[in-house]
Amino acid sequence: MNLIINRGKIIFWLPRILSIIFVLFLSLFSLDVFSEYNGWNSILPFLVHLLPSFVLLGIIIISWKRDLVGAIIFLSLAIFYILMVGFNRPLSWYVSISGPTIIVSILFFISWFQKRKMKEKTLINN
Repeated sequence: MNLIINRGKIIFWLPRILSIIFVLFLSLFSLDVFSEYNGWNSILPFLVHLLPSFVLLGIIIISWKRDLVGAIIFLSLAIFYILMVGFNRPLSWYVSISGPTIIVSILFFISWFQKRKMKEKTLINN
């Protein structure tokens, strides 16, 4: 029983932690603004480059309680990125951005499925 509870906790926390790490990874790309702009002129471009990270943080907040929403949105983002970039890029372009979003999507789906299964067990036992 203890192993099942620990596995459930891991499955619950893993997509949330990985999605936050992914947002931090994407945020690193916004630091290139400081090589192009100086001083206060860099603040607005920096915030603009951080917009995708802010959107993803909002999605994570929504997905925190609604795993299925997180699974669908992260999978949609992965597909959108592949279509936006096009099919003429090296595989590393797709794996570095879409790969983590697909993994997070799958983990959110597994978490949703596990919660659903636990609810069904609870209903059957009562």
